[in-house]
Amino acid sequence: MLKNLHVKNLALIEDADIEFSEGLNILTGETGAGKSLLMGSVLMALGSRFDTSMIRKGAQNASVELVFDEVGESALKVLRDLDIPLEEDGSVLIKRTCSQTRSSCRINGSNVTVKEMKSLSQTLIGVHGQRDYETLLHRSELLEILDLYCGKELQVLLSDIDGKYTVMKELRDKLEEELSDTGAAEREVSLAEFELNEIEDAALKEGEDEEIEAKYRLMSNYRKIADGVGKAHDMIGGDGEESACDLTSMALKELAVCAEYDESLMEFEEELRTAESILSDLQMELGSYMSSMEFDEEEFAKTEERLDLINKLKSKYGRTISEILEYASSRQEVIDKYADYDAYIGRLKAELKKAGEEYMSAAEKASSIRKKNIPKLQKELTERLKELNFLTVDLEIKQTASEPGVKGIDQIDFLISVNPGEDRKPIADVASGGELSRMMLAVKTVMAGREDTGTLIFDEIDSGISGITAWKVAGALAGVSGHHQVICITHLPQIAAMADHHFMIVKSSDEKSTTTDVIAAGEDGSIAEIARLLGTDSVTDSTLKNARELKEKAAGVKGSL
Repeated sequence: MLKNLHVKNLALIEDADIEFSEGLNILTGETGAGKSLLMGSVLMALGSRFDTSMIRKGAQNASVELVFDEVGESALKVLRDLDIPLEEDGSVLIKRTCSQTRSSCRINGSNVTVKEMKSLSQTLIGVHGQRDYETLLHRSELLEILDLYCGKELQVLLSDIDGKYTVMKELRDKLEEELSDTGAAEREVSLAEFELNEIEDAALKEGEDEEIEAKYRLMSNYRKIADGVGKAHDMIGGDGEESACDLTSMALKELAVCAEYDESLMEFEEELRTAESILSDLQMELGSYMSSMEFDEEEFAKTEERLDLINKLKSKYGRTISEILEYASSRQEVIDKYADYDAYIGRLKAELKKAGEEYMSAAEKASSIRKKNIPKLQKELTERLKELNFLTVDLEIKQTASEPGVKGIDQIDFLISVNPGEDRKPIADVASGGELSRMMLAVKTVMAGREDTGTLIFDEIDSGISGITAWKVAGALAGVSGHHQVICITHLPQIAAMADHHFMIVKSSDEKSTTTDVIAAGEDGSIAEIARLLGTDSVTDSTLKNARELKEKAAGVKGSL
């Protein structure tokens, strides 16, 4: 449910903060007051394209913030996929800020892309304006409606169908690729044999590269090592009088003399004697190391050549010897695959046939579920449409075969006649804009409780209607609001009277600026606004009385739902 909408510096809106509630939330206002602007702010927060000219004059940026609570499982799944936790109170906060140069999107404080914001917002809120009603003209949308009506059993099955279709398509594409270029197999085998031979000729061993690199590093630095070790050897115990061994021996003699007079120095004497012994041993070990050192030009050349070969293979087949050997195994698999090409193609065909049979079995089961539910959906939609004051409703939900796809093998059309004596035709051929809006409302009425989306927004739902039809639409909106939070922008008093919560959009001006504000109307304010919507030049006792009567009648309708 949308708990709060906060809009700042968007065109005429300087700072609007709206607290929405459960049930039917109605927004009304004079023409030009900013009703469409408010709808645009919601769409902006949901990821629609933003026009920088909409930033309020004098402001650096515009921002829209939506706060939702009691989010459904679909929204929770998106949040888990994005690794974004709920707020401490379990709410979700979506915020979009736009300046002249950049746009930022945040969900619960985490930066996200516009695409990620859209993926979440679609699970939280459904916006229905004139363009959205036109989705009823698309077969894919009609199939979605039927599938949602069919319930959880079909939803689980559709997920399985999607996976089976992907497997089938990949196998079909692979087979077509193999058969489309008869020379491809020969070229692939030839390349695989060349690469495998190159790797096998190298006779690589696991860990060999590390040993070779260490050996090469040692041999390439032979002279530097020999020179350094020699100097260290001489410094410790060479022929000069300044060697560490000689200096330590001299120091030991001095301490020995002093220790005869001060026994406390004997401990130092002993430590120095130990150091002298260590230095002597170290000198001998360095001498032994120097004697064992040798440099073989031929062995160095072989080592360098081997290292170059390993690095060459790494650059072509893998970053490590292990990866190179794995690549060699994959090349052997290619060779084995084409060793008997006919058998390989036969296996592909068999796999494709099996995948196709599994897909068709699931798709036919989905078709059966749809076929079973079509009469029930057809009946319920017909009843809802009649309640919305269509003269006549002759509706047929037609199920025909289609090319296999991720949704199965069905194509769905809604054929309808809403005027006596006319044949049924596709919705696109018979419905006007106003009729489309009522048809969408009928769909939402039937689907109430089946959709996971917590909030539904209706804009232009009252387009082209009045009188008894307006009252019917108002009742339908109230019915839907029993299962979803509904936000509706309207100019009709019949719909406004049905409000559980009424907001007025008001535009005010002074010499410096024009501002749009959204005001929560109390009971008296709502009646006065309904009186204004009744169309008189001024609010009179008579119009106020009519407004109260509308509110009372609306209360009766809501009480009977």
